[in-house]
Amino acid sequence: MNADKLYNTSLRCPYCGHHVHISIDASGGDQDYQDECRACGADIHLLVRLDEVNEKIFVRVASDDENYY
Repeated sequence: MNADKLYNTSLRCPYCGHHVHISIDASGGDQDYQDECRACGADIHLLVRLDEVNEKIFVRVASDDENYY
């Protein structure tokens, strides 16, 4: 893990709407993983895409039924 490429952000759980704080390690490239909502316990599907040319990180949040919010 590279501390220079570690970003903290918050997002809303697609199930309960609770704000969930996550850390994204941009040194790992594009990522596809699940994190758990601390309020309701549901699995949140996170798709992280890096645009290194424009130095941007895009995060898509999905529920189990693959609807994107």
